[in-house]
Amino acid sequence: MAQARKIVLYIVVIFVLYTIITAPERAADLVQVGFEGVSSAAQGVGDFMSELVK
Repeated sequence: MAQARKIVLYIVVIFVLYTIITAPERAADLVQVGFEGVSSAAQGVGDFMSELVK
């Protein structure tokens, strides 16, 4: 199982590097979308906690 995780990790790292090198604008867009998703999730959790306190 540990071997499989290492292989998957290497594949993901190679894919990320390939994407950054071949299409840096696309990679930047993907990072921005990821951060927007995290930000939206955090906002939702904050709204939920605020409603619980009320």
